[in-house]
Amino acid sequence: MQIKKGGGEEISQRKASDEKNARGGKVSHKGLGQGTIGTLGAVVVGLSCCAPAYTMTAALGPAASWVNDQLPAIFIVGFIPMFLVAMGYMALNRAMPDTGTTFTWATRAFGPWVGWIAGWGLLAATILVIANTAGIAEAFLFMALSQIFQNDAFIILGQNPWVNSLVVIGFLAISTWISHRGMHSTKGFQFVMVAIQVLVLGWFIVGAFIAANNGSNPESIPMRLRWFNPFAVDSFATFSAGIAVSIFVYWGWDTVMTLSEESGGDDAKGASTGKASAILILTLVGLYTLIGTATVSYAGIGDGPTGLNNPAMSDNVFGALSHPIMGWAGVFLSLAVLCSAAASLQSTGISPARTLLAMGYYKAIPSKFAEVHPKYKSPTFAILVSGVIAAVFYVGLRLISKDALWDSITALGLLVCFYYGITAFACVWYFRRVAFRSLGIFFMRILMPGLGGSILFVIFFHTTISSLDPDFGSGADVFGVGLVFIMGAGVLALGVVVMGVMAFFYRPFFRGEVLPRDSAPVRLLEVADPPSLR
Repeated sequence: MQIKKGGGEEISQRKASDEKNARGGKVSHKGLGQGTIGTLGAVVVGLSCCAPAYTMTAALGPAASWVNDQLPAIFIVGFIPMFLVAMGYMALNRAMPDTGTTFTWATRAFGPWVGWIAGWGLLAATILVIANTAGIAEAFLFMALSQIFQNDAFIILGQNPWVNSLVVIGFLAISTWISHRGMHSTKGFQFVMVAIQVLVLGWFIVGAFIAANNGSNPESIPMRLRWFNPFAVDSFATFSAGIAVSIFVYWGWDTVMTLSEESGGDDAKGASTGKASAILILTLVGLYTLIGTATVSYAGIGDGPTGLNNPAMSDNVFGALSHPIMGWAGVFLSLAVLCSAAASLQSTGISPARTLLAMGYYKAIPSKFAEVHPKYKSPTFAILVSGVIAAVFYVGLRLISKDALWDSITALGLLVCFYYGITAFACVWYFRRVAFRSLGIFFMRILMPGLGGSILFVIFFHTTISSLDPDFGSGADVFGVGLVFIMGAGVLALGVVVMGVMAFFYRPFFRGEVLPRDSAPVRLLEVADPPSLR
């Protein structure tokens, strides 16, 4: 299938060629700009999507309230399921590099119905995050202004629901425009934003270690080896809480996989984005561990002015520690979080737009979503729809209740566990016939993804049951049922309804005629795997 040059025309019906590509596991070129991003660019986009400065200021307080001085260990623990699932992503990406990622792979492994609802989970999670990230960008914009002009009136102004909503819509509009202009514009923007936040975070880490050891803060504590020992985490409840936090801080690395059709030639696509994802995950665990260690050492775990168990600072640890650690330069940390949120806002939009592009291309939704801009080679219509939905979602929840907005972040964990888990199991099922061809294949394509998917599904069901209780989130409820459950389960239920409607209009896809199940993994293994995995 190819898009004709008259952007509004439908995808041409070249069934024989399309089925040949689908059955052979080859990339179906959807009109995206090829060779527009390399390994380094993919790592930068992935870092931007994960947004270390933004995620850590939101995650440090809640994580410390559970594990105290074992904050570094919990980031190591959280890395484990993400790494296991990443093995499945990399295996599938090498065999079937496709911008549809979860949607395409789950369809090939389990059929169109599972593939479609898995794609819906990815779309819902990313659009949810886009909306909330725009809110974080708005909050830190006004915080930075208040620090620059030494006037708290800016913070009060930013808390006005209408001002808040208008600024968020502005951020979303700018992000949508940059994404529309293609990967060249995206890369340039992301390099600058990521460089700013990494440099400032490095400054914060060094400053925190120095301040922790010069006696300037009586609450500081010396670093100990037990902080890094995941086995010293003393209960399953604590372990589960750590995994839940890690879903938030590590989530987003899979955006790299959606760039497979825009990186190099056919033979390089799976390898390039797979290498980038491995580098990204290892970079994240190192950075998060350093930040956690530096923060615990300087701030301590008490409830004093800088203590991580002080409720007044738990919601915004960087905001509370920026001045004590960095002095007059603390404003740069606020600006770094702002840059982090703004960059994540733009890079996170890559994933839903390209998933919608793939779903439209394979005729699982209207083919309008498969249109690619003739000049910028970007899925313009899909990008626009993602941005509009995110704006409507944010403004609607913000005007209703701030609690509802924060509960939506918690509900994100349900959706991420759902689609990550399905993707991991898709790898196991897809390569089951060659599972025992070698130890490398068994461990990297079967055991590790299967274990990672199992962990995430345990968390998914545990969180779903727990979220029935309103106390699991903000305390808000609907007829006694927690708002987190209503949002998480409700979004998945809405997906089932929409899928039923799409099945009526797009029957060839749902009959398995466009993306056939279980295509020749043995042959793919022979041509696609590096020697180390054969």
